[in-house]
Amino acid sequence: MIVFIWRQMMKTRQFDAVVFDMDGVIFDSERAVMDCWTTLAEKYNIKDIEQSVLACTGTTMVRTREIMLERYGDDFPYDDYAHEASIMYHKRYDGGRLPMKKGVAELLGFLKKNGKKIALASSTRRQTVENQLREAEIYDYFDGIVCGDMVSRSKPAPDIFLKACELIGTEPEKSYAIEDSYNGIRAAYAGGLRPIMVPDLLPANEEMEKLTEKVIENLFEVMNYLENIKD
Repeated sequence: MIVFIWRQMMKTRQFDAVVFDMDGVIFDSERAVMDCWTTLAEKYNIKDIEQSVLACTGTTMVRTREIMLERYGDDFPYDDYAHEASIMYHKRYDGGRLPMKKGVAELLGFLKKNGKKIALASSTRRQTVENQLREAEIYDYFDGIVCGDMVSRSKPAPDIFLKACELIGTEPEKSYAIEDSYNGIRAAYAGGLRPIMVPDLLPANEEMEKLTEKVIENLFEVMNYLENIKD
């Protein structure tokens, strides 16, 4: 009952900005990464690769390496495998071939039309983020971009979202965060933003239901939801 009342109260409040995650929210890149690692797992007989990749969802490259070594041991040749996966990924998806999620352009256009600030808070390194946004021709929609190599603590710490809000000059409590990962939702909630989960590879569980203002199936429905936010 308390969560329901809180959500209804939040829906009557105006918002100034939306802070997006990138992988799994704007681009279908998490599925692309999973496909590359699955190919490597078949080649090198790596066990339980899907669960391991999912455990790394929403984290930085540094934390991903730590997770993989925790799961497979210090002698696991992660750097070699990650390098091979990276080559495979760029060969498949560079040059604007990385699929965008449905509704991205429409939601970004809606926010711009209505004078909302737009930021990006991605755990991916900055050069990759900028390349992918430019190749998809959506870079200019963003008023601020914060990436994993620009903060000392990765999600689920709130640093990246707080820095994004500071960069675009908005208060966290007046900002929505659009996320697909558990760590991303945890980070947005910890930072005082208003989390919306759009599930990708990971379904919404009981924890996510409690931490989010709402779980929404896709970005078209996110746009419809935001249209109904009252001043």
